[in-house]
Amino acid sequence: MAQRKRQLVATELTEAALQLLALKGFDGVTVDEIAAAAGVSKRTFFRYFASKEDVVVQFLTEMGADIRSALADRPPGELPSVTLLHAVRVPIDTCGEHSERALRVVRLILRTPALRARFLERQAQWRDDLAEELAARYGATAGGGLYPRLAAGMALTAFDTVLQSWCDSGGAADPAALTDRAFAVIAPALDAVAMDGTVGDGAVREP
Repeated sequence: MAQRKRQLVATELTEAALQLLALKGFDGVTVDEIAAAAGVSKRTFFRYFASKEDVVVQFLTEMGADIRSALADRPPGELPSVTLLHAVRVPIDTCGEHSERALRVVRLILRTPALRARFLERQAQWRDDLAEELAARYGATAGGGLYPRLAAGMALTAFDTVLQSWCDSGGAADPAALTDRAFAVIAPALDAVAMDGTVGDGAVREP
């Protein structure tokens, strides 16, 4: 019960912070305002987060965990491009489902230098996590041992490019369609090792 209550408070603080930061800008929001919007004290805020920046970092950490979990849940035998596409589509589809709110948050992260830096820092951890999953799935020595990290890096570069393109379009573009197009570009490279029989079973699985 206590853990559930703690999670609820953390979620409320995160939601309040992201909404305020997205609406007013990173420098235009105080911790007091975030706490008030969540209905808690400033002291309670600091029990959960060390700073405004940490709220966004926690959000990004959870996003990365969702991508890794989706990758781990994919069925065996898929080509890497299909597996990685479905994994990356998890947060992308969430953006599409909550377009207006998600666009504000994405803009906040991409256009605030300190948050952009933390986003890239988080992506470095995501790459390591995804590479670990890919190594377990396709073999740590695939592609001479380079494949897992290269594949994870390509997938996350596509993810970053899609977010930037979606943001630049003002939300007019379909993020899911952008993701499909991005992966169509990188799929030959992702699947080259599979086609050689090094990973997967060589059978193409449709998304």
